[in-house]
Amino acid sequence: MTSEENSRNTSPIKMFGMLIPRAPGLIFRFGKVFLSFKRQANKGGKAFKKELIKQGIDKETAKGLTEKYLEGSNLSKYFF
Repeated sequence: MTSEENSRNTSPIKMFGMLIPRAPGLIFRFGKVFLSFKRQANKGGKAFKKELIKQGIDKETAKGLTEKYLEGSNLSKYFF
């Protein structure tokens, strides 16, 4: 086995070893971005519902439409 073949065989292990120490930072950043995304989606949903009611749609219909609007921001259904 040549040294090139040996380095190819260990490269996934080395890559995994490099990712382990960085995992907490990556998880923290992902969590921060996720919470920001959800906050913006909820804020948009409130504005959407308020505008629907302002345009004359009854509150129950506006609530249902807002729930449909917010389904797109539910990331768990895309990942699981």
